[in-house]
Amino acid sequence: MRRAIFVALAAVALGTAFGAKPAAAAWLGRFEVFGVEGEDMLKMRGGPGTGYSVIVGLPNGSVLRVYSCQQTGSTRWCSVALDRARGLKGYVSWAYLRKL
Repeated sequence: MRRAIFVALAAVALGTAFGAKPAAAAWLGRFEVFGVEGEDMLKMRGGPGTGYSVIVGLPNGSVLRVYSCQQTGSTRWCSVALDRARGLKGYVSWAYLRKL
């Protein structure tokens, strides 16, 4: 019985570590944009990569809801929505997010 529980927990941990998507209604939590230098902004894009169009620029301190993340090339991209305007959705780089 212990072995079965351990295997199930290990599978969940590995799935999370390698970017498995949670259920559509689930979200990973609230994060804020941080680490963007100077007057620059974090670009929210239409898809997970720099080849997608920019939807909006987000300054440091912008609060986002993160729904899922995936690795694309060397960048981990997260599907997000603005916390106060959840209809505004897109993708941002995980490197500029900090958990609230």
